[in-house]
Amino acid sequence: MKYVDEFRDPDKARTLTQEIRKLVERIVRDRGGLKRPLQIMEVCGGHTHSIFRYGIHQMLPPEVEFVHGPGCPVCVLPMGRVDDCVALAERPEVIFTTFGDAMRVPGSRKSLLKAKADGADVRMVYSPLDALALARANPHREVIFFGLGFETTMPSTAMTVLQAHAQRINNFSLFCNHITIIPTIKAILDSPDLHLDGFLGPGHVSMVIGTRPYRFIAEHYRRPITVAGFEPLDVLQSVWMVLRQIAEGRCEVENQYGRIVPEDGNAQALSAIEQVFELREFFEWRGLGSIDHSGVRIREPFAAFDAERKFPVANLKIADPKSCQCGEVLKGVIKPQQCKVFGTACTPETPLGSLMVSSEGACAAHYRYARIDTSALYARGAASDKLKQGVQA
Repeated sequence: MKYVDEFRDPDKARTLTQEIRKLVERIVRDRGGLKRPLQIMEVCGGHTHSIFRYGIHQMLPPEVEFVHGPGCPVCVLPMGRVDDCVALAERPEVIFTTFGDAMRVPGSRKSLLKAKADGADVRMVYSPLDALALARANPHREVIFFGLGFETTMPSTAMTVLQAHAQRINNFSLFCNHITIIPTIKAILDSPDLHLDGFLGPGHVSMVIGTRPYRFIAEHYRRPITVAGFEPLDVLQSVWMVLRQIAEGRCEVENQYGRIVPEDGNAQALSAIEQVFELREFFEWRGLGSIDHSGVRIREPFAAFDAERKFPVANLKIADPKSCQCGEVLKGVIKPQQCKVFGTACTPETPLGSLMVSSEGACAAHYRYARIDTSALYARGAASDKLKQGVQA
């Protein structure tokens, strides 16, 4: 299959791995050794999934370490916003629509899936246009679409709002939880807890916004970044490109995913976003707190389609469970398996934190694909017989 099979070639993967080792040896030699591993953050949850699925982290030399970033929109959704979703869904006049991966995100009371089981009319859709079609077919019900995601999914939501406005479908509204990537990366770079050496830039977001917005990373923070694709060779080549910049003392924005990502992004998509949305002053992230200008809301001309204006929304700040360390994982301070409840109290079947819900969450990806450090689990005295059998198998 074109653009798939050729990016999974094992011989080319081995060659890239050898070239990565050569670059690392050069960096170590030029620096007279390393005090810590070279840390490369993959911002996008899709990259985290690929890294664990294909075992890419195991192919790299020990001097290179992946740090998993907050690029999974489901994973950074705070409990208070989930509670608002549930409250909206439980209104008798409402049909609440959402993408499937948001159904199991835990709130302080329940998830949307539990609300559905309890009788709320919650429906999974594949597109905001599906929600608009439901509103058209149910004129006596209020249909709310749970808008979620980075700039990747904003255009389709914006175009749906524009269509609802043009067709005067007044029983449709949007509960907007869209977030932006650039302020998030800036917040990470400003964090004193992290010492990153480079970035793998998000491929899907970059299809929309292009590569220019990342220039501040190279120019102001002096960190190399390579926009990366999602196949194994994409990720390996992108790591090689970041390490090459480090070895050569360069800090630039490079585009490995040029077959998909244009430098200037998608003008039509950006126009739709600009027409419908405006930046919020701040937005709350699960585990990361409030980040300035990191979320969007509906502009005044389309206020009739804003669920937060149509219905009372509490919008409370609710802390994660004390045992859950999602925030530290999201910031790259600890690895998923270092969380106190990873693989024991928190699993994909019984998630305590949102990182265990989505397949793009670092904890879920690590749980599914990576080798679990059983010694750490047994040292805590918390591993179940089922978990032990799974590891031994």
